[in-house]
Amino acid sequence: MASLSAPRTAFIQGQGDDTTSNDVAYSVCSFKAADTMIQLCESPKPKPDPKRLSFGSEFTDHMLLIEWSSEGGWEKPRIQPFGNLSLHPACSALHYAVQLFEGMKAYRGKDNKVRLFRPLLNMKRMLKSAHRACLPLFDGAEFLECIRKLVEVDQDWVPQSDSASLYIRPTFIGTEPSLGVKKSSRALLFAILSPVGSYFSTGGKSVSLWADCKYIRAWKGGTGDCKMGGNYGASICAQYEAMDYGCQQVLWLYGDDHQITEVGTMNVFLYWMNENGEEELATPPLDGIILPGITRQSILELTRKWGEFKVSERYLTMADLRLALEENRVKEMFGSGTACVVSPVGRILYQDENLQIPCEGNCSSLVSRLQKELTDIQYGRTDSDWAFFV
Repeated sequence: MASLSAPRTAFIQGQGDDTTSNDVAYSVCSFKAADTMIQLCESPKPKPDPKRLSFGSEFTDHMLLIEWSSEGGWEKPRIQPFGNLSLHPACSALHYAVQLFEGMKAYRGKDNKVRLFRPLLNMKRMLKSAHRACLPLFDGAEFLECIRKLVEVDQDWVPQSDSASLYIRPTFIGTEPSLGVKKSSRALLFAILSPVGSYFSTGGKSVSLWADCKYIRAWKGGTGDCKMGGNYGASICAQYEAMDYGCQQVLWLYGDDHQITEVGTMNVFLYWMNENGEEELATPPLDGIILPGITRQSILELTRKWGEFKVSERYLTMADLRLALEENRVKEMFGSGTACVVSPVGRILYQDENLQIPCEGNCSSLVSRLQKELTDIQYGRTDSDWAFFV
């Protein structure tokens, strides 16, 4: 892997790339990746066909576990054969959702090298989530090195394909064996790996959205800007209601003016001619209810570097979108995230009206360009300091 020494210094000091405007200070009293104990499985599983992969249903041979207690602090990291966890029935993660996670991917390039995409940003976001959940903090660079070791052990599971990858799921749970609502005195930090194909069954085709203020994904002062399991579990009911309306995802709205916030589990972008006649790529600002996505940040940085149109973090409402559609000012709309990279939006069901977004069913120009530039970096076709080698 590329040396972690320089990124680690920047990471600890809160410099360099960032997903948020406010860094979380944390103690460097942490486990050390150099102390990782490795136990290899005796019977490796057969590798799945990369062309038939679904998302998150198959797992590799090994997992990473690091335990913590208030009495003893962090224990040594362990890489061991994949298996079930043993948890007390009163575990705080089960009763009070003291749980958070991250989503990352490892990609195999045509040079056969395995790369991670901007993983230090995932570590910063994970520490922010841990701070919000009152879980113990740790050195993000050390955890990233532990993850690198895990991927190295299971590197044969990284698909030989430019349409598949190895999904990495770091997870942090409170394991306090008590029904008291309090800081957990015990915790488990772990990571599992899953070879994956496309997140959506539609592949690269456009998705349809149900926009309704019946359900709210996040609110000011809540945990919408943290990657916590409760945010996602609470969205499942709305997701299935969207499907009942013939839509694939939920377009989450907020406030009396029906602000556009996120698409399903993705950040959202609108490429349009704005009210002032400017060509603009706009996405909602990080105001506490938006998850600071790594793909979101990468898209903002890429398009600002192009300098071809205005790039804004601004509030957008359904009234703005509806008027722009009536005046033929919308060029494209799409979601972004680790799982899908970019996903075009083709239709929005809002107040019993089907709003047709241009280029429905096709990968339009900006989506295609962003998809290519990002995946070229991820799969090593373009050299970039965003890539970390395993």
